[in-house]
Amino acid sequence: MEKINIYGLPNCDSTKKAITWLKAQEIDFTFHDYKTEGINKSKLEDWCRQAGWENLLNKKSTTWRSLNSVVQSAATNRDEAIKIMMNHNSIVKRPVIEFRSRIFVGFNENELLKHIFKK
Repeated sequence: MEKINIYGLPNCDSTKKAITWLKAQEIDFTFHDYKTEGINKSKLEDWCRQAGWENLLNKKSTTWRSLNSVVQSAATNRDEAIKIMMNHNSIVKRPVIEFRSRIFVGFNENELLKHIFKK
């Protein structure tokens, strides 16, 4: 099976659920911690092409709510959203799972089952 990469924060409930599920399925994966490893611009650009910046920028997060209104109001396009996500990487919706040149934003067991075990 091709390698799965999971991006997130180790204390995030959704990330923990995804990791627990992958382990239960005995699926090998690598984990990328946004806090310790950061996230680069080219990765965010790729994800935005695939999923849209609106799906990646978590406006329901504590981090978003802690930003001042000037920063929040700047989030009107992909480039500005990427800048915010690079400066505040915990604002990226979690987890982001990469598999077969595709990404899955958030943990959805049915979606993963459909694509991971598809031959």
